[in-house]
Amino acid sequence: MQWTSLAKLALVAPSYALIRFGCSQLVVDRLDPLVNPGSNPSPHLHQIIGGNSFVPDMTPANHDPAKLSTCTTCQPSEDFSNYWTAALYFRSRNGTFKRVPQKGNVGFEGQNGGMTVYYMQNQLADYQQKAKVKAFQPGFRMLIGDPTAGTKQAADRYPQLTYTCLQDMNTRFPETKAFPAKPCPAGIMVNLRFPTCWDGTNLDSPDHISHMSYPVNGTFESQGPCPASHPVRMPQILYEVIFETKTFNNQADWPTDGSQPFVWSFGDTTGYGNHGDYVFGWKDDSLQKIMDDACYVNCASMKTQTVQAMNACSIKGKVNEEIGDNTWLSTLPGAPMAK
Repeated sequence: MQWTSLAKLALVAPSYALIRFGCSQLVVDRLDPLVNPGSNPSPHLHQIIGGNSFVPDMTPANHDPAKLSTCTTCQPSEDFSNYWTAALYFRSRNGTFKRVPQKGNVGFEGQNGGMTVYYMQNQLADYQQKAKVKAFQPGFRMLIGDPTAGTKQAADRYPQLTYTCLQDMNTRFPETKAFPAKPCPAGIMVNLRFPTCWDGTNLDSPDHISHMSYPVNGTFESQGPCPASHPVRMPQILYEVIFETKTFNNQADWPTDGSQPFVWSFGDTTGYGNHGDYVFGWKDDSLQKIMDDACYVNCASMKTQTVQAMNACSIKGKVNEEIGDNTWLSTLPGAPMAK
């Protein structure tokens, strides 16, 4: 169903909130304070949004984004969280690479790259949003997906990481686990849906995943109960990242063997290694207040800022290297091999 149709159908008063907002690009840099804390640089390139306190080491004991950030690239002015995914590249026939830029989603066309973020109690089309959830707490962080996944079987461990080949900006189906095999007229949308059941104790875990779980019967949309090991229901976070592929959609430039030409910054050409990271940084209890509000997308309890203010918040990359925005690269940043 198209987003415009969803908005028109939201006629039933919700019990709790669902929010959808845009975030401009904060920085594109080879840093990963969750998986590689303190490393400068990290093994592969990421695109990052959110609070401007993003640094190589964000250990919870000494780093609270809500207290250290002075601006955010996200529409909610009290959200200083950081959200990030890998960067995407186009590989030419001669083996050189160019970074694929991002663009704003429907309703956020003026933002500078970045992505769209959702927090929801129930699935997107459930307008009543009946399920009360507990908001994330200071120090909370998690990731989803596995950059080493090279097969569909490995990728299926994370059932809600997918791609949408956009025929236009309202396309939402079908979704695939692998990169689209044909050119996508309006770009490739990468969808990342995080698990929603928390163990109720740990704000993180060694693998940054185990403290969270999917519902008993598999997916958030099924509205199944949380397992006994992870009894606390939390909002589902969804990222929609739209990579603008129009410059690279000429199939005469694609590999002669008919394979698709896009590659993640960590070298994955299948798409199965799709993954994303999250570090919580909402100010005080602002997220819980929004989640407890009876609203759908446009929530009066969510303080917002202008697109101009979102775009004005940015930081300079800390890794001094060419990332393929203005020139073709012979290797990916950090030199991972395309595979």
